Amino acid sequence: MTTFSEGPEDPFALSRAATVVLDDRGGIVGWSERAEALLGYPSGEVLGKPAAALLVDPRDREVVLAAVADCLHGRGWFGVVPVRHSSGRRVELGCRARIILRGDSGVEWFLVGAPAEEVIQWETDRAVLDGLFRRSPIGLTVHAPDMSILRVNRAISRFSRLPVEEHRGLYTSDFLIQQDTDTVESQMRDVLDTGRSSIFAEQSCRLRHDPSHELFVSVSAFRIQDSAGRVLGLAQTVEDVTEGHRARHRLTLLNKASARIGTTLDVARTARELAEVAVPDLADCVSVDLLEPVTRGEEPSQEMLGTVRRAAIRSMLPNQAEVMYPVGHTIHIPPDSLQAQCLAERRPVLDVDQKGMTKWLAGDPERAARVGEALGTPSLLVVPLVARGLVLGLLSLWRWHRRDPFEEGDLTLAAEFASRAAVCIDNARRYTQQHDAALTLQHSLLPHDVPRHPAVDVAHRYLPADAEAGVGGDWFDIIPLSGLRVALVVGDVVGHGIHAAATMGRLRTAVHTLANLDLAPDEVLSHLDDLVDRLAAEQPADDERVPQVVGATCLYAVYDPVSRQCALARAGHPPPVMVTTDGQAQLVDVPAGPPLGLGGLPFEAAEITLDEGTLLALYTDGLIQGRKRDVDESLADLCAALAVPADSLEETCRTVGSTLLHDRPAENGVADDVALLVARSRVLAGEQVAVWELAVDVTAAAKARALATAQLAEWGLEEMAFTTELIVSELVTNAYRYGGGYIGLRLIRDQHLICEVSDAGSSSPHLRRARTTDEGGRGLFLVAQLTERWGTRYSRDGKTIWTEQPLTPAPEP
Repeated sequence: MTTFSEGPEDPFALSRAATVVLDDRGGIVGWSERAEALLGYPSGEVLGKPAAALLVDPRDREVVLAAVADCLHGRGWFGVVPVRHSSGRRVELGCRARIILRGDSGVEWFLVGAPAEEVIQWETDRAVLDGLFRRSPIGLTVHAPDMSILRVNRAISRFSRLPVEEHRGLYTSDFLIQQDTDTVESQMRDVLDTGRSSIFAEQSCRLRHDPSHELFVSVSAFRIQDSAGRVLGLAQTVEDVTEGHRARHRLTLLNKASARIGTTLDVARTARELAEVAVPDLADCVSVDLLEPVTRGEEPSQEMLGTVRRAAIRSMLPNQAEVMYPVGHTIHIPPDSLQAQCLAERRPVLDVDQKGMTKWLAGDPERAARVGEALGTPSLLVVPLVARGLVLGLLSLWRWHRRDPFEEGDLTLAAEFASRAAVCIDNARRYTQQHDAALTLQHSLLPHDVPRHPAVDVAHRYLPADAEAGVGGDWFDIIPLSGLRVALVVGDVVGHGIHAAATMGRLRTAVHTLANLDLAPDEVLSHLDDLVDRLAAEQPADDERVPQVVGATCLYAVYDPVSRQCALARAGHPPPVMVTTDGQAQLVDVPAGPPLGLGGLPFEAAEITLDEGTLLALYTDGLIQGRKRDVDESLADLCAALAVPADSLEETCRTVGSTLLHDRPAENGVADDVALLVARSRVLAGEQVAVWELAVDVTAAAKARALATAQLAEWGLEEMAFTTELIVSELVTNAYRYGGGYIGLRLIRDQHLICEVSDAGSSSPHLRRARTTDEGGRGLFLVAQLTERWGTRYSRDGKTIWTEQPLTPAPEP
């Protein structure tokens, strides 16, 4: 039976309750003032009268008799009974009855009553309090002002593994490690000092009897005071929120992983980001091992999963290099290891028996010994890296320091980590593959090393819009032509990236073909214009994946080091810059011409004479457009940069780049491609060239042979006289028979002996195989056998047939 109390809220407190004393016959022998107030009967009207007759309504007789029987049987009773008020109405009272023994063996009954609703509320409160200490799953502790424990409930007892009654007088430090004790006591002291309650303060909770097992609890605390305001101590509720904390922690890690993994399209960097995110929040050590083809950007074979290359590692170990395989190390996976099982089954594997490391290092006993000494028996979790159905490698995680072993929740988190990272790694792998392909394409399209040419010294720069992809639509070329001439080309395909590069490659190939035909610059551009038209017509207009070819620009120049003449033509391209030998830079006046691809519009060529040492700069519009200033100012800057004295053309290129590209902007996120070609003219010395004009008669061939023989003797090339006489004789004879107008002969000595015969005819010579019965037709066939190269070029007033012989005779087969 619950004891009486005098608390201000206790309805059975003597100051608040009605008290009645009954004798052994049920007569009223005691009546309090509070009883009179609650029931309306003055003491004079009730004393000595039977309680049942006075206070019980006949309708409630059965209920009251049952309560009396229970009271007699149990020698006491508590419950709610209906009582008749003096006004005749029924009043429900909560009643407690207790037997009182007299010295003369008589008995009396002491009854205490209060309004039923107050009693029920009080008992409910008492039941709640009792539940908190006996049945609540949330821990409850009550502390004295000195923070010693006064009382705990059974939930706390399950934490501490001590009986409830043994907690009294102990302190928090008797259960928690010192670090966590300091946190708890600091919170308690603040509540006691300020009276401010703390609500749901989440903190670590590691018990002294198992410090490696980390729990997280949510603690709320409030100060306890009596009715006079005196501080009696404080109470704390302690709730185990370890699972919730770990779930939030895992979610935080996933968010961090999403933000930090895959910031670049580099396989190695992505692997390092994965390792950096996982340590120390998820594991003490992490290694990322990828199949070897993945590290090269190739698609990995799914049949050969036995060898991986370490791509990243991160560890809390101070001697990591001695324990773990380093980055770049090739590892052959033992067939019976967890790693082999993980790759084969494509699912995470948890090392439950802690033998995973032993099998992993079965072939390296020395390292296995170091691992055992450093790590003891670590907990191991191995997760496959799988993306788009491809196994890329595996992620291995170890725990050995101040942590619980891995559990199912960690397995799910690691699998999500690996899934996200695998997609990023595969994206990086695919990018690497495409990037390598694009670079290969670009390198195959642009000239690698520019060989030394007798006509010009050159230097160049190429900067694609997409610096990472490394490909663009701009191009440049230096093409050797007959007669020691050289073609300088710069072009720009509209657009960026691999599609523009592919179109550029087709145009560049066409330029080489047209250059070999020795066409004039304006004719070359006319043919290119037709080609761009055809390329645009070939593309399907409804394929959004392939950008349409909408045009290109080009500047084509041919320089002759013998005549010092340079012919130029441009199709919608910026004009070249010429820097004279006295350092004056100016734009060359070349008719603009329409961009390639418009079709049907003519191109005009211009000719200038270049003194030896003149600088000629060809470039694309990416060098001068898109800057903060207008094009005219950029062109002025370009001229000024080219005019700066420099020790080499490479230095000139660097000066131009630093002047015009230091603030290179991006339009719509991408800057334009830039190509720059700088050439310094050279002039062939007069003693290396011999020129004659021959009379158009039957003696022309004989005269040509004599002149050639004499010139070769002067150059010290007598051993080439016989072959050269045959070549000159055949070419001059053809000019006499089929050319007309005039016959010109020119010999040029450089690394080759060049023989050129010009006439006014426009007919093209053809190489053919003469039949046995033919009297002629063998001349050009003979010329082709005696020379290294030969060909024909046309001018507005005729044609020239040329041949080249190496100065050093080739060895006989």
